[in-house]
Amino acid sequence: MNSSSTIVSKDSSGGSASNQASPPLSRYESQKRRDWNTFGQYLKNQRPPVSLSQCHCNHVLEFLRYLDQFGKTKVHLHGCVFFGQPDPPAPCTCPLRQAWGSLDALIGRLRAAYEEHGGSPETNPFGNGAIRVYLREVKDSQAKARGIPYKKKKKKKRINHPLKAHDELLIKNPKQPA
Repeated sequence: MNSSSTIVSKDSSGGSASNQASPPLSRYESQKRRDWNTFGQYLKNQRPPVSLSQCHCNHVLEFLRYLDQFGKTKVHLHGCVFFGQPDPPAPCTCPLRQAWGSLDALIGRLRAAYEEHGGSPETNPFGNGAIRVYLREVKDSQAKARGIPYKKKKKKKRINHPLKAHDELLIKNPKQPA
């Protein structure tokens, strides 16, 4: 079966009038709907217009590059005297770009929205490897330009101690003999 026939496009109001009795959307769900509608509008504005069923990772990459013009994060160019400085002492003419974290969150929301609208995970253009490579390149270049590397948060290891588990049982059930 062709996945193009399974993607459903909803209107900006979210569907039928019967949905008006439902509770208000969470901040995440509202943002996801806004992002989905924005991406859909971006595809419609292409010449020629691109349908969601024809959308692939190149359209997503073009969309991310298009969004850069609306960014608010100063990203110093290699020739800038402030390149690599976390807190530059003066303004410069380097461009404003979308922050890596914003793009990463956007892709996460669009990836979820695509599947909610009937797209299959296997054909999801937002989950394509090229998107992950692009995001990693943006992250690395912004880290170098700022002079602050992004550090992945390490998970704390849980070590199971037999005595600790025994002590916790005693605390929960103090009447049982040790």
